[in-house]
Amino acid sequence: MTIAIAILPLMNVTAKYLSAEYPTTQIVWARYAGHFIFVLLIFLPSRGLRLFRARRLGVHLVRSILMFICTLLFFWALRYIDVPVASSINLTSPMIVTALAVPFLGEKVEFRRWLAVLAGFAGALIIIWPGGATAHWAMFLVAGTALLYAIYQILTRKVATEDSAETSLAYIALVGTVILTIALPFDYRIPTSWTDAGLHFFVGVVGGTGHFFIIQAFRLGEASVLAPFNYGQLIMATVASYFVFDTLPDAMTWLGAAIIVASGIYITLRESRAGRSKGGG
Repeated sequence: MTIAIAILPLMNVTAKYLSAEYPTTQIVWARYAGHFIFVLLIFLPSRGLRLFRARRLGVHLVRSILMFICTLLFFWALRYIDVPVASSINLTSPMIVTALAVPFLGEKVEFRRWLAVLAGFAGALIIIWPGGATAHWAMFLVAGTALLYAIYQILTRKVATEDSAETSLAYIALVGTVILTIALPFDYRIPTSWTDAGLHFFVGVVGGTGHFFIIQAFRLGEASVLAPFNYGQLIMATVASYFVFDTLPDAMTWLGAAIIVASGIYITLRESRAGRSKGGG
C-alpha cells in the first residue's frame, strides 16, 4: 500500500504537466492503454480468457464507466488546479460512501460517524469556498469525481465476493481503453519529443502498477488498517508538485485537508471497531 501511495500521485503530477500541451482525452487514453497492457502482461499468461469471465458483467461495465468518468474529470480539473488541492477534495469520497451505504447497502450509521462526515464535507467547503486564493470552478469537477468514485466503491462492495480482483481490474482497463481509442482520433496531438512520449507511457504504467499494488495490499491486510494510508497521497502530491511546479497549497487548503483527513481516519476507525464488534472480536 505504501508503494501504491508513493507512486500514484506521480501519475497525477505527470498528467498535470502534460495537460499544458496535450488534450485531456489523450492523457486519459495513455493512462488506460498503459493500464490495459499492464493487466494483460501480468494476468493473461496465467488466467487466459478466463480473466474476462464475470458473473455480474453489467455491474462491472457500470463500475468501469464510472471509473473512466472519474479519471476524465480529475485529469480535466488538473489543467486548472494544483494536484494537492484536487487530491484533498477527492479524499471526501470515503465520507460519501458512508452516507450512501445507508440507502444502497442498508447499513446503519451512528450519530458520531454522521458528524465526522459533515466535518469532512466542511473541510472540502473550506477549500472550495469562493474568494480563497486557489478557488476555481474546476474544484467542482473533483467533487463530482469523489461522488462518482463513492458510487463505484458501493458497486464494488456488491460484487466483491463474486468475481476476482484481477477481473475487476481488467474490465476497468478494457472499458477505458476502448472508449478512448474510439475518441482519440478526434482529439489527439502527436508528442513533440521522446520525453513527452515517455511521460505518456509513464502515466499508464504508474496507473496500472499502483492499482495492482492496492489490490495486493487488500488481499493481504484488513481494509481498516490500509484505508488511512490513502491520506499519504497528500504528502506525496505536495512534495511532487513542489519539485515539478514550485507550488505549495495555501493556508485554507491545508486547513480543509487537515479536517478531511481527520474525519476520514475517524470514520475508518469507527468502521473497524464496528466490524470487530459484529465479528465478536
